[in-house]
Amino acid sequence: MMEGQLTESTVAPALFRGVTEDDTSVTTRTQRKDLLTKPERRTEELEKHTVMAGEAMDRRNIWKPNFYYTLGKESFCFAGHDISIRESVDTYGALIWPGAIAMCQFLENNQQQVNLMDKAVLEIGAGTGLLSIVASLLGAWVTATDLPDILSNLTFNLLRNTKGRSRYTPRVAGLTWGQDLERDFPHTSNQFDYVLAADVVYPHDCLEELLGTMRHFCRPGSRTTLLWANKIRFQSDLRFIEGFQSSFNTSLLTELPQEEVRIYKATAKE
Repeated sequence: MMEGQLTESTVAPALFRGVTEDDTSVTTRTQRKDLLTKPERRTEELEKHTVMAGEAMDRRNIWKPNFYYTLGKESFCFAGHDISIRESVDTYGALIWPGAIAMCQFLENNQQQVNLMDKAVLEIGAGTGLLSIVASLLGAWVTATDLPDILSNLTFNLLRNTKGRSRYTPRVAGLTWGQDLERDFPHTSNQFDYVLAADVVYPHDCLEELLGTMRHFCRPGSRTTLLWANKIRFQSDLRFIEGFQSSFNTSLLTELPQEEVRIYKATAKE
């Protein structure tokens, strides 16, 4: 193995961080999950995280080492600009996933259908910032949000790829799904034309909070449109889709069978 090259066995422990014997998974609240024993729950969760770690390694074969964790760079071309993204295998939020790439392609190729010029756009779970960068380059005023420990890399990527290129300077803000939403993002002063989300559904225990966050920003009378792209990997993803469709007026904008990615459009039920 080349120096600096990681295998799934080395990536997985970093991505398993926080998965313990007492871990409650995304399906804890379902009847099926209640019937499983604790070892069975742990096995199921580790299997899901192994799938995610394997997917990450399929996308990258060689990673260059850095101080605390391994960083890599991905290059893209969207909206007529070369984009360079710094990634990390330390957390899911510091990797680029298929849903983000699919959404970027969709926004670039369907600008008449989704015109972001001079629109206020919020991204939840922005991760590396690729989708927020593309939205900025397409003329949107973007607020990119994620957990506090993601914000440093997110800010780095946004500034690196939008400075002198975008119509508006993107804003970065911390947002923990389901927590202090009305305090930190009161709907009276935080009204967005679009809310973007890409690959925010994966093995974590905050799916109810995620759905509640979507409802907070896309509420009746808000005239906000929610665009959500995700690779469908697990049965828990399908269960989230059921809750998503019951919460909003939804339509499937496009489906990419080869990538197993779906892009949904949603508006609030009045």
